[in-house]
Amino acid sequence: MSGALPLKSTAMPRLVRSTEVAAQPWRNGGGITRELLAWPPGPDWRWTSFAGVQRWFVVLEGDGVELTIDGQPIRQTQGDPPLHFSGDAQTDCRLLAGASRDLNLMLRGAGGGMFEVRPGLDWSPAAPSCGLFTASAGRCSADGLDHEVPAMSLLWFDPAPATLRFNPELPGPAGWWLAACTGDNKP
Repeated sequence: MSGALPLKSTAMPRLVRSTEVAAQPWRNGGGITRELLAWPPGPDWRWTSFAGVQRWFVVLEGDGVELTIDGQPIRQTQGDPPLHFSGDAQTDCRLLAGASRDLNLMLRGAGGGMFEVRPGLDWSPAAPSCGLFTASAGRCSADGLDHEVPAMSLLWFDPAPATLRFNPELPGPAGWWLAACTGDNKP
């Protein structure tokens, strides 16, 4: 049928539990990171500058941080929406009061974004690949198929389903939808 949108097919998603990923030191030695997904795979994300990278940042646990981005201080605490900024920016970080656990989405040469999950409501990704990072354990429905997802885990879909919904087990922050696409196909 002419003009009809093709249905997205649902492939089995990849589940990555943050607790099962080895910690690696930051490039500047100021903390540790757990790389849940990288494409293309390889060391480029760890040992090169972040020039040309779009970044999203959200605080998961702890009292938060003060990021100084190109000389402008910005406080990020739990419950704040994801902060979007350029990886080209001169960025420094200071803990507000003790350790902080944060989520970063970094995209080089790709469109995308990080969006707060609204529990029980459908989300339609406008990207060919997408994922869910959970703050709380729960059930993710993707085009009618249910997936149990532990807290602090990434459920990655490639290709993206037409619709997703997340129902967390506990009240509070549920998680964040992540979208990624290459070329002119921007969400």
